[in-house]
Amino acid sequence: MRLGQTGDITQGVIWKQLLAFFFPLWFGTFFQQLYNTVDTVVVGRFVGKTALAAVGSTGVIVNLTVGIFTGLAAGAVVVIAQRYGARMGEDVHKSVHTAMLLSILMGAFFMIVGFLLTPWALRAMNTTEDALPGAILYLRVYFLGMIPNLVYNMGTAVLRAVGDSRRPLYFLMAASLCNIVLDLLLVVVFHLGVLGVAIATVASQLLSAVLVVLSLTRAEGASFQLFPRSLTIHPQPFQAILRVGVPTALQSVMYSSSNLFIQAAINFFGTDAVAAWTAYGKMDVIFWMTITAMSQSVTTFAGQNYGAGKYDRLKKGVRVSIGMSAIITLALSAIMVLFARPILTIFTPDHDVLEIGVSMVRFLAPSYITYILIELLSGAIRGAGKSLVPTLITIFGVCGLRLLWLFTMVPVYHTINMVAASYPITWSVTSIALLLYYCFGKWLTPPKEIV
Repeated sequence: MRLGQTGDITQGVIWKQLLAFFFPLWFGTFFQQLYNTVDTVVVGRFVGKTALAAVGSTGVIVNLTVGIFTGLAAGAVVVIAQRYGARMGEDVHKSVHTAMLLSILMGAFFMIVGFLLTPWALRAMNTTEDALPGAILYLRVYFLGMIPNLVYNMGTAVLRAVGDSRRPLYFLMAASLCNIVLDLLLVVVFHLGVLGVAIATVASQLLSAVLVVLSLTRAEGASFQLFPRSLTIHPQPFQAILRVGVPTALQSVMYSSSNLFIQAAINFFGTDAVAAWTAYGKMDVIFWMTITAMSQSVTTFAGQNYGAGKYDRLKKGVRVSIGMSAIITLALSAIMVLFARPILTIFTPDHDVLEIGVSMVRFLAPSYITYILIELLSGAIRGAGKSLVPTLITIFGVCGLRLLWLFTMVPVYHTINMVAASYPITWSVTSIALLLYYCFGKWLTPPKEIV
């Protein structure tokens, strides 16, 4: 079975390859985030700040559930990329079909459990009473679309693993356009409010899932071509995906769990604070999608080069990615600080909300530089098939310290900035710990067999 024509990144100029892989991923993440951003703008402008707070209150729970699966998808990226780099065509075929069936099963699980537990989860987060009905409605509709959501994410993981980051971008562009049109139609024309933006988001996710599945089924003769009748859980790739993916998913769960406590702490400051936090989050996402795109690039780069046995090239790629990320991060931080108010005004015209939001941006944006090593070093180490230690470092360094901060310092100094301070403090500690492991840990050793 031939591998198929995609992106072989085991040779060539490293910075050009990373950028060529990074930009489609960045724009892909941009259009994916555009779903929620358009939702936020539409409800903030055409429905009101209570609806804005309702949609914003669901974000942490959505990230928690999707984060579990994207962790497993990251495991699939590593497994498939290593086999693709090692030219193991039959194993790529088995890994793809295992991963895609796993996405369907996990999507069905999240759909049922999420729909049933939505009211309990939102109340456990101290969601404000005026925002609670809209939040429950939005989140339940969102969970009904979990199968296409997760199928799309896993299909994208397959394409990324074999070096194709362009087609997922095109699919997301189409889905985002669909989301914008449906948002305006259902909210502005038909006045469906929060329900309208939820329906628009699910419909857009369904479109992107259909497009990615069609692209895989039509990859004629390639090792990653998808045959629906061949969907099977093959034991060896399944175990490998879990070995890499479960620690990654656990890390995502712990991140999101700690953010649940952050959201709950913000909720105590009232609807204006929740709306400001939501608006800041939509602005803040520019940084996150940038560093996430670079991390995904590094993971695939590391996976293919590790599979090909090119360890020096792998480490050089990490150094190059850190340099590029630092420059981009500093530029983004400066732009966000200087233009905080006009950018936040896009999401809400409310004066009180804007004042709180500007304070959040100016406090947090300068600290983004302390985070980049966490994503890039973890991505490289994960690409080599070693995800447990980075996960443990992140769990204790970010999540554990963050909770300790919330339960010890915030009650004493009860301000929004004191809640926000939990981010740069824990990022700095975790970055140092990961750097020490990257430099001195035994993670880059020749494998006895491909993960």
